[in-house]
Amino acid sequence: MRVSNKLEFTEHHRYTACRDFSLGGLERRVLAELYQPMAGALSIGLYLLLYHHLGDDETGCVQPEAQRRLFLGLGLEPNAAGRQALVESASKLEAVGLLQTFRQHDPAADETLYEYVLQRPLAPGEFFANLHLSLLLRDRIGKPALMELRESLAPRSPSGLARFLNREEITVPFYELFRINAAQIDPELEQSLTQPAPAREAVGASQPERVRHSELLLRFPRGSSNRAYVERLNRAPESMAQINFLAYKFDLELPEVSRLLDEDGVFLPDGTLHWDELQSRANLIYRQGRKRGEERERYLSRIGDAAADEAASAAMDEALYAVPPFDVPERLSKQVAADEYGRLLMLEPHTRFLERFFPGSVPDVFARIFERIDLNYKLPEAVINVLIHYVLGTNHAQRLTASFIDSVAANMLAKGIDSYDKAVRYVREQEKLNETLERRRRGESEPAAPAGKGKTASSRSRAGASGARKPSMPVVEDKGPAKALSAEERQRLRDLARQLDKS
Repeated sequence: MRVSNKLEFTEHHRYTACRDFSLGGLERRVLAELYQPMAGALSIGLYLLLYHHLGDDETGCVQPEAQRRLFLGLGLEPNAAGRQALVESASKLEAVGLLQTFRQHDPAADETLYEYVLQRPLAPGEFFANLHLSLLLRDRIGKPALMELRESLAPRSPSGLARFLNREEITVPFYELFRINAAQIDPELEQSLTQPAPAREAVGASQPERVRHSELLLRFPRGSSNRAYVERLNRAPESMAQINFLAYKFDLELPEVSRLLDEDGVFLPDGTLHWDELQSRANLIYRQGRKRGEERERYLSRIGDAAADEAASAAMDEALYAVPPFDVPERLSKQVAADEYGRLLMLEPHTRFLERFFPGSVPDVFARIFERIDLNYKLPEAVINVLIHYVLGTNHAQRLTASFIDSVAANMLAKGIDSYDKAVRYVREQEKLNETLERRRRGESEPAAPAGKGKTASSRSRAGASGARKPSMPVVEDKGPAKALSAEERQRLRDLARQLDKS
């Protein structure tokens, strides 16, 4: 808790406590055996005092009241020493991730309100996976006690399982038992679920956690001007989710992410991430990595030591879309299951989705085209994936040029295609239009109208524009060789010709 003036934090200031969870038996043991040696008994007492402002079966925030209740509950005197002790206890809770503190100001009443937001203690596995927490606990209680706590809190496997082999998962997924009624559409619910805040839309769904805050702090330089912003990222889960999504999208490792966050301009003055600038610089690192990879492959092929790259994508545990909107392209039918293709269109970054259509590296011309669409046109990832399916997964390979892809993207941009559902409808309309144009090019007739309906609308419109149909004229037909004329018939024709000539 950063309090520059002690008069801004007194027993007369009001506060409120908030939480959205309830402690269980294991979490109370973690508090007593893991967090209390690090933060101290007074800090854990403050945590439990704030926790019990609400019942075990309640969540939310309590009504604001004076901080005198905290001083009395902890046995602190309402003087300078007591205030300092309370600030230090809250700061220790914040440092170990159990508390977030906010200060709000009401200019009309000239009043300051403190908001204490409690965080759930980490599970034992997550706690020991955080290196800085484990090292701090080791410094407090020693290595032997730390190992003993880890053994006692770690889940134990039943004895006798070592003799069983070929472990396979037989869990029934969601889409095999349940079907969602897609006929009833609620626009408000669909908009609230599929169009969240811009930061979360950029992040997308949960991706593999490549960057942990504790590991990032160990690598980040202490003298950097962005050190203070990076230290506050553990209290900004959305920013950490953005960084993890960026690392997954552009295949960045922890050292590259650390160097990227150390550059000027990636943080705004208020400490939040400058998303467009960060994405642009991450894309430059991605392009440089691709270029170095291509050079390395050419070098290995010259010396004869190049090995074929094996790309095996890990299957997701759950399927978000049981029925994909499109058929799986023929070239991906052996790689992607039908029930997984819809999830890839919706959630996969376009750089990873584009790689699936090529056996090796993506040609630079296609990478640059979709890079420009992503950075300049600002189309969402799901819309770009649908565009990739339209130009690479359907039968448009005969006109697959940069100008064609750019024209399709510009057409989608002009029609306001800014969501996954709109992109799917656009592609279906274009496929119907292409089928109609192809049928006309081959000279095939339009589908016949139902019986009793007469001519189609197009034929009726053409007939109305040209007026009534012209009468059919008799045509002289050739019905075989000419019959020979007799001498009398030939003389009769000559006489008729002379009479006509005289008249």
